[in-house]
This record gives sequence, structure tokens and C-alpha cells, in this order.
Amino acid sequence: MDKAGVDRQSIDKLVREFYARVRNDERLGPIFDREISSDWKPHLEKMTDFWCSVILKSGDYHGRPVPAHTRLRGVTEADFEIWQALFATTAAELFAPDTAAVFVARAERIAKSLRLAMFFRLGPPDVGQCHPGDGAL
Repeated sequence: MDKAGVDRQSIDKLVREFYARVRNDERLGPIFDREISSDWKPHLEKMTDFWCSVILKSGDYHGRPVPAHTRLRGVTEADFEIWQALFATTAAELFAPDTAAVFVARAERIAKSLRLAMFFRLGPPDVGQCHPGDGAL
């Protein structure tokens, strides 16, 4: 990716511009403001480390994103669509199309994992479900 003009500085710019949009979004802004409160600098630095680890394989990020997201209050699955749209728009404005596509593909996989962790729940078994030893194949 460094051949595509992607380095820590360009990733930091992506992170800062993306989160500026998040903060201005009428749905996502209040969620993030409630969780991060007034000092965004540590979060932005952590997210730059995260994306450098994802894209550049830098190993800078040492957090645990799933537990951090599963404790959030008031987040819906639809919020992920807003997040992904803002991220895709920001990446497309800052990087060449092929490079932006790599960021977006990774973001989509991350969002899918977080959605599963936050919203997927196995329900009780169906009444007609087969059980071992009941003769069903």
C-alpha cells in the first residue's frame, strides 16, 4: 500500500476527516459524543493506529474493538450503514479509486464482524427441530 501513497500521515488524514463527518452527523454525532466526551485526541490517535495496523500491517494497534463496541448504548444496525457510507465517501475523496476500495472492503469486513458481535443472537430452538436419536437424518 505504501506504493499507492498510503502512509501514516494519509491514514491520519482519513481518520480525522472521517470522524469530523461522524461528529457532524445528526445520528452518529450524539452517540460518539456521549462515549468520547470532550477529548477526541486519544480516540483519533487510537483509530490512526488501528487503520495503520489494518492497512499497513504496522502492529501499532493493541486494543480490543469488539468489547469496546458491544458496550455502546443506543447503537442500531442501521447506524453501521451511516458509518460505512461516511467512511466510503471520505476514502473516495482522499485516495485513488483502487486504494479507496481497499479501505472500504476492510471497513465492510470490520463492520460485519462488529454487527455480528453486537446484534446476532441465537434464539431458542424451533419446536419441530430434529434432535439426536429421534430418527431424523
